[in-house]
Amino acid sequence: MSELKYLAGYDAHLLDQIRAMIGADRLGPWLRQRYNQAHDVRNDSALYGYVVALKDRHMRKSPPLDKVVFDNRLQAVRHALGTHTSVSRVQGSRLKASREIRIAGVFRDAPEPFLRMIVVHELAHLREAAHNKPFYQLCAHMEPDYHQLEFDMRLYLTQLEIDRQKRMADAAPPPDRS
Repeated sequence: MSELKYLAGYDAHLLDQIRAMIGADRLGPWLRQRYNQAHDVRNDSALYGYVVALKDRHMRKSPPLDKVVFDNRLQAVRHALGTHTSVSRVQGSRLKASREIRIAGVFRDAPEPFLRMIVVHELAHLREAAHNKPFYQLCAHMEPDYHQLEFDMRLYLTQLEIDRQKRMADAAPPPDRS
């Protein structure tokens, strides 16, 4: 893997260390050893409860969420690991706002700390729309290890991509030598 697309913008020295880990096939084992805890959040109902519990712990005064779901259509490649929307609709003579959070389906099977990091990120968007200093301060308030988890989650996505490429190479038919 020549391109580390999930790690763009990080220091070249750090990227060289990651390439060395990948070359020695040490990234996957390191991630499994560090993040071996799975989670029980397997469906949308459990995800809703998980998100609301975090929201109630850190953001009690924020408006309630109407919908929280895993979304298999969200593509990590397009930098959308989760989304938040606040849609206003007219119902009769009233204006009703609907607040939704969608989490990429890849986090259904990811280690729990990565799911928590994505949920914290999307909850922070309820209060701060932009990725600015107050946004990241709120993320770090809700999850003190937020920045480390974000970096490690990028390593996790890189390893998933490596594994996918290996599976595709193994499944490819042998070249025709006739």
